[in-house]
Amino acid sequence: MRKIKIAQIGTSHNSHGTAIWNSLKKQNDIFEICGYAMPENEKEKFPDHMEEFKGYPELTVDEIMQNPEIEAVAIETEEIYLTKYALLAAEHKKHIHMEKPGGIVLSDFEKLIETVKKNKTVFHIGYMYRYNPYISKLIDRVKAGEFGEIISVETHMSGYHETELRSWLKTFPGGIMFFLGCHLIDLILQIQGIPERIIPLNKRTGFDNVDSTDFGMAVLEYKNGVSFAKTTDIECGGFLRRQLVVTGTKGMVEVKPLEENVNYPGTITHFKENFDTSWNAKAEKRVTEVFDRYDNMLHSFGEMVAGEKENPWSYDYEFKLYKIILKCCGTNGHE
Repeated sequence: MRKIKIAQIGTSHNSHGTAIWNSLKKQNDIFEICGYAMPENEKEKFPDHMEEFKGYPELTVDEIMQNPEIEAVAIETEEIYLTKYALLAAEHKKHIHMEKPGGIVLSDFEKLIETVKKNKTVFHIGYMYRYNPYISKLIDRVKAGEFGEIISVETHMSGYHETELRSWLKTFPGGIMFFLGCHLIDLILQIQGIPERIIPLNKRTGFDNVDSTDFGMAVLEYKNGVSFAKTTDIECGGFLRRQLVVTGTKGMVEVKPLEENVNYPGTITHFKENFDTSWNAKAEKRVTEVFDRYDNMLHSFGEMVAGEKENPWSYDYEFKLYKIILKCCGTNGHE
């Protein structure tokens, strides 16, 4: 694969900007890092992250955009700025890897999709479970009919954060559903497609006098049954119960926890499968080998930019997903 000249715009405290940057540095056989820009006061807001960027040129956003040799950009700002800088990169015909799920205004995201579609540039979003080797193969198996007709998909993704992060969730419509629930909605849509009806059930727990939507739940209704996404930011042991359950007429699978850190960013996934219809059927719990989702993610992005691989997540799919995330958050995304 030819080397791809890339730059990164931004980082953040609560998402994956540092992990993406470190993976770019590690995969120097694929990427030639031309520099980075911190346009939203990241150096002042996240000083403990800046050590990772030492030794690389600090550029302005305009210098990145005006440099024709930089063909790809990783957009890793805080969520509210993602669409803003991704749209700028799209207008300059750069290939884009962007943190999930995008900014909070639907019309801006729609313009972004229209621009990358017109330019036929790569638009790649960092939904991390897409690059979990077990989950990605599971989705292929489900689509191939191995589990029969799908009745339901049940997803959990919770954790326990301090009041500072929980208060920060007020930045988004739907709070925790926008921030973490987007991963779960992506899984449900990949398996089941567009739902017939969406019922958002997001709540504010009010604990510690935090006035954010820190309990997220959305019900997605399909022809054969009901699926749901549940995500909270105040659940003891929430990481242990991060899970995906797929139930079909021929079999079921439970993935729990979705990922367990092993020398992070190394992770493993626990799962059990059952194709036995007897009442007291058993299933042996198994575990994957250690993997690094970010390396998988960016290697795949590199292949797309180099023209060696087609993006399996189309422009239209990303736009439909974004709109459904907003509906699960209880909004239509208007300004």
